[in-house]
Amino acid sequence: MENEPRERQRKNYVLMRMIYDIGMGSFILLIGIVVLAGDKFNVPALTNAVSGIEPVMRYLFGGLCLLYGGFRLYRGIKHEY
Repeated sequence: MENEPRERQRKNYVLMRMIYDIGMGSFILLIGIVVLAGDKFNVPALTNAVSGIEPVMRYLFGGLCLLYGGFRLYRGIKHEY
């Protein structure tokens, strides 16, 4: 009887973390894609913002965003907290 509120609280925490990890992982993956392929899109503001960054830094930051976003997405889908 005493463990029922604790179990419900734990399930709510796991659900909240799963939604947060999936949302943030998707957002970070999207940023990585925009940074890496931003000059391919036909949006002038985006093209100007991305083209001002050095290519080495752009690829490094985009790659890290893809890796970390993929990790967050994996952690959200796996949801072992």
